[in-house]
Amino acid sequence: MAQTSDDPPKRDKAWAVEFDDRARRELRKLDAKIQQAILRYLRSRIAVTEDPRRFGKPLRRNLAGLWRYRVEDYRLICRIEETRVVVLVLQVGHRREVYED
Repeated sequence: MAQTSDDPPKRDKAWAVEFDDRARRELRKLDAKIQQAILRYLRSRIAVTEDPRRFGKPLRRNLAGLWRYRVEDYRLICRIEETRVVVLVLQVGHRREVYED
């Protein structure tokens, strides 16, 4: 099947996952168990896939261009940076509070 311009390019290498300073602080405030679950999810699913969009959901309106990942009752708001092959975690929080900014 031919690749269209809308399809993400195929990657031979893994994606790097980086945390924005704010997201790092938010992650540290969480319970150790949920911290481990989030880091495990990022390592085992997002970092090793050809296309990190496969597991996420695109956000809309004021968060358009960003992606959301679910880990239990918590959400990760991320920006996928194709040129750097990086998933940048911008925000980490409970589903009830993460979209309030």
